[in-house]
Amino acid sequence: MTLNELDINKSCYIKSLRTEGEARRRMLDLGLVEGTKIQAAFRAPFGEPVAYFVRGTLIALRREDTIKIDVEREQENE
Repeated sequence: MTLNELDINKSCYIKSLRTEGEARRRMLDLGLVEGTKIQAAFRAPFGEPVAYFVRGTLIALRREDTIKIDVEREQENE
């Protein structure tokens, strides 16, 4: 799944980034690296951007960026 599919208040782990160049560098600088846990915090009134908690920091990302981030859902405890 991609990051834009993550529901608010849910967490997942980054699997890969499907970007290149400056966009990739920007995402890596924000801490979006493979294996990093990310949580969707809240959505702006018109749907975007969406705020995410990453490594103790709140960042906002647009859909055009989040569709290029492959993630794996966090396993929920039973």
